[in-house]
Amino acid sequence: MDPAGGPVQRFALELRKLRQDAGGLTYRALARRTSYTVSTLSRAAGGEQLPSLQVTMAYVQGCGGDLEEWERRWRQEEEEVAAEAVDHDDAESPYQGLARFEPRDRSRFFGREELVADLLELVRRSLTAVVGASGSGKSSLLRAGLIPALQTAASQDVRPAAIRIFTPGAHPARTHAEMFIPKDSDGDTVVVVDHFEEVFTLCADPAERAAFIDLLLSAREPGSRLRVVIAVRADFLERCAEYRGLTTALRKSTLLVGPMGPAELREAIVKPAAAAGLIVERALTSRLVEEVTDEPGGLPLLSHVLLETWRRRRGRSLTEAAYEAAGGLHGAIARTAEHTYAQLTPERAELARRVLLRLITPGEGAQDTRRPTDWSELVTTARAEDLDFVLERLALARRSLWTRAASISRTRR
Repeated sequence: MDPAGGPVQRFALELRKLRQDAGGLTYRALARRTSYTVSTLSRAAGGEQLPSLQVTMAYVQGCGGDLEEWERRWRQEEEEVAAEAVDHDDAESPYQGLARFEPRDRSRFFGREELVADLLELVRRSLTAVVGASGSGKSSLLRAGLIPALQTAASQDVRPAAIRIFTPGAHPARTHAEMFIPKDSDGDTVVVVDHFEEVFTLCADPAERAAFIDLLLSAREPGSRLRVVIAVRADFLERCAEYRGLTTALRKSTLLVGPMGPAELREAIVKPAAAAGLIVERALTSRLVEEVTDEPGGLPLLSHVLLETWRRRRGRSLTEAAYEAAGGLHGAIARTAEHTYAQLTPERAELARRVLLRLITPGEGAQDTRRPTDWSELVTTARAEDLDFVLERLALARRSLWTRAASISRTRR
């Protein structure tokens, strides 16, 4: 093994030396001092890949080494490994990060097949609601699940003549009335309204809100040739219930989107990697399933940490060591945000903070919600060149930040 062969081989040699300094412990004896098998411990010092931090700490403790010092060494070596893996990597990630899935991503959308089938059956009705907590994957279910399923449906009475998708915005009735005019051809027109809660958070005019809901309910009229699907956050169901017609329409046509089960999570972790010719370590898959199962808002965290783990992969493998280096389930987003901000001057960092705050509508008794914002509104608070630079940085990180720059309309009015 060559100590000049890179950080992985160098670290393996240091682990071997530690074991020799501990009296030449056999791996069988070392295994009795830890919770890991002989093969796992021997691979840690095999020089083929950086071991996980957990395995490293067990190895070091079994040999009587300084845990704090070895954790520092591991993180230093991991940074070198990550830099080698990321440099000049133009491959497309099989994971979305925090970006929603779109219809073009259907080949990477796994784990929701049963839910898609249930939704496809409900959409035969005039008006359907997809309801779930923030981060439950409603938008992705509609865009990468429902829409492709409708487009490829074998039955003529399911496959629509047209599919239209939009978010309400501040003036939903005024802006989107034409969306509810069915296409002049055989078959129904399916209208998908994502982020329906915007009719309560962005639309300030009760009359326009009521007019938009009437447009939705027009799908129930005989011969309308419309089928409407809305996606709404669960904490806004009470607001929906304020409208009697909407309540009646959704009483028997609501799909509740809950957390993924262990089998579904395993598919969402392993199958996108397999489709890209990659392998996810079994230990990492098991760990992710255990950590994400029943975790509130766990899907966005999972998707993001998988993206960051992929960026730190070694060859074709996504490893537990790379996962830990990314910050784990709860630390990966913070690391990405800190890295993005570190690229900005103090003045531009403050501008980024103001931009992000403008992309949020504070909740009143509910969680905050997204707020699409025009470039013209943002530029009033900063020089155009500074704003362009900040938006570019946020756009580069848009798969890693909840408030993505893709939410900003760049229309200069």
